[in-house]
Amino acid sequence: MSIQVFVTGGTFDKEYNELNGSLYFKETHLHEMLQLGRSQLDLSITTLMMKDSLDFIDADRKQIADACLQSPAQKIIITHGTDTMTISASYLANCCGDKTIVLTGAMVPYKFGSSDGLFNLGSALAFVQVLPKGVYIAMNGKIFEANKVQKNKDRGEFEAIK
Repeated sequence: MSIQVFVTGGTFDKEYNELNGSLYFKETHLHEMLQLGRSQLDLSITTLMMKDSLDFIDADRKQIADACLQSPAQKIIITHGTDTMTISASYLANCCGDKTIVLTGAMVPYKFGSSDGLFNLGSALAFVQVLPKGVYIAMNGKIFEANKVQKNKDRGEFEAIK
């Protein structure tokens, strides 16, 4: 069972510029993370974009949806920025619900060393293998259905909409 992984950027893949303190994108850290986690899964990894999700427009979400629809894989993980992850999850739920799609990301860049990204990636890899068809968000060991989740910016975590 091959799992497709689409990389879109987000905090997950940001680098820190020590000279001016800015965050920027260079390349995905996904391969290094999978190696550290000693993943033995059959994965196909494709970088769609390296972008802050706050800069996403509908054309970016369409590109992600098109990639999901064109992929022969029935199980898909998308690394995504947390700021607009719920918007993209809702978008995908409207057009790609016949596959199992799990979006995940990080609140802290992986390269900072104290990131939640490695744990979130591992959780997403486990969840995508056992969940039924649908679109989900996996963050901090929890799984949420698209359209039933929000990011609580005051607490810095995702939570179910009640």
